[in-house]
Amino acid sequence: MLSKMSLYLLGGTLLLIWGAVGVIMGVLFLIQDYSLFYDWEFLSLSSCAMTMTFLFDWMSLIFAGCVLIISSMVIYYSESYMYADQDKSRFYFLVLLFVMSMMMMVVSPNLISILIGWDGLGLVSYALVVYFQNFKSYSAGMLTILTNRLGDVAILIAISWMLNFGSWHYIYYVGVWDSWSFYLIMLIVLAGFTKSAQIPFSSWLPAAMAAPTPVSSLVHSSTLVTAGVYLLIRFSGMLSNFDCSLLLLLSMMTMFMAGLGASFEFDLSKIIALSTLSQLGLMMAILFIGWPVLAFFHLLTHAFFKALLFLCAGFMIHCMSDSQDIRHMGAMVNQLPFTCSCFCISNISLCGLPFMSGFYSKDSILELMTLSFFNSFVFMIFFISVGLTVSYSTRLVFYCLSYNINFYSCQGYYEDSIIMKSMILLSLLSISGGSILSWLLFGVPSLIVLPMYLSAMPLAFVFLGGWMGYELCYSTFFSPVYYMKWYFLSFFSGCMWFMPSFSTYMLYGKFMTLSSGFVEVMDSGWGEYFISNSSLMYSSFMSKSISFYQFNNIKLFLLTFLFMFLIISI
Repeated sequence: MLSKMSLYLLGGTLLLIWGAVGVIMGVLFLIQDYSLFYDWEFLSLSSCAMTMTFLFDWMSLIFAGCVLIISSMVIYYSESYMYADQDKSRFYFLVLLFVMSMMMMVVSPNLISILIGWDGLGLVSYALVVYFQNFKSYSAGMLTILTNRLGDVAILIAISWMLNFGSWHYIYYVGVWDSWSFYLIMLIVLAGFTKSAQIPFSSWLPAAMAAPTPVSSLVHSSTLVTAGVYLLIRFSGMLSNFDCSLLLLLSMMTMFMAGLGASFEFDLSKIIALSTLSQLGLMMAILFIGWPVLAFFHLLTHAFFKALLFLCAGFMIHCMSDSQDIRHMGAMVNQLPFTCSCFCISNISLCGLPFMSGFYSKDSILELMTLSFFNSFVFMIFFISVGLTVSYSTRLVFYCLSYNINFYSCQGYYEDSIIMKSMILLSLLSISGGSILSWLLFGVPSLIVLPMYLSAMPLAFVFLGGWMGYELCYSTFFSPVYYMKWYFLSFFSGCMWFMPSFSTYMLYGKFMTLSSGFVEVMDSGWGEYFISNSSLMYSSFMSKSISFYQFNNIKLFLLTFLFMFLIISI
């Protein structure tokens, strides 16, 4: 019988094999331009047939394969990370459920079966966010699931809206545009915005960091938050039919806000969460500009280096006695050389250093955005956001690895073979995944010719961002950035433009007042008296009458006899 610990190794190995098979099949389907559409009829009652439909094309197979490969490494990593946890078997099966929900969503061309995977992601993510069972986890879990319920409701309304048509298979309508299509695509965009945490639904993403680190690695790289982007990529054929300027503005603001917030944040997990939010904004923005395959390309390259970044950060936090403040770290490169090397690889890939994985997608995105017919505001926000990415990455590397010697003196630093092995494959993918995918996804090389100053601008903003991160690294609370006259600006930049406050007590305070009024009027007022208590009052009255009659029946008979005698006499 397999022991509890070997479950992780077995599950990781199986997922790795399935992921590799999925990617190979996806590449073959891409080369052959081939798609499979399976209609499985699992119940037939007279003229009513219930079917489950699966769509296997190059996009779904490559994405499913990448998700399974990343999940295998995360589960393998969890063997060591969750070693001392009492409920590690429960954690293992929750993670597997999470991955299977994502698989269900990826291969479904049908809104109803998408909803099964979509709801599965929301429910299992709640169970994983509250895994540590403390007040912070419960609050974060509630914020996560309530925000995601908005997207679930949007998909439910879209399903009911599609009752007007012939099928729930969205792929039948992607090439069609009619007056009804606007409402359908707006509902899908709402669902995608809530799941991918775009403005104004951004506050749940940093809060969801209360989950264990392996879960955060999965959530932020390839599962929960990427589900919204993937759904919109699938619906991109309908998006091309109307003006997406407002949606582009929202996704650009998300990208800018997250990059700015990460530059003023001191919590390691939240910095990486805001980094994910910034990259999701980048994917959404290029999708709304009209390049869905490029958004998918960045989705895959981002998944590789972000999973690695989270695994490294989680292990560093683990070694710091679960302290997440980067001001408590420093010179960790001396104690954890391999982990810090992988951390640097994922960081420079995130920055878009030439010929790393992130460079291929980011450089293509910036060049095609430059060629698109949008105004200079879009142009500058894109480049400033890229600079901010380099800024917070440089600051993170300086604070954690080299700059200060603030680390706690009594720490147990160790690097075991399981954690190191799980990082090796992701490191290789963070270095070479972008070039391999760019050769595969774009069969014909595209020649983009730009003036010298436009070609040099990404590099210039990368260097400017690195310099800004270096300066922010050395800024203390006595530096001009934090003086009282600038304090509101730095506070506003660092707290996601007050969005967590708006999403929590500023939102539910008024609703609490309203609901307390309803409680007083209905539940504790006339509603309680007439509706809730009426049956109780009636049965109580009847039981009192019957018991009175039973205990006093001789008196009652005599009184009735006397009363009747008096009436007859009169």
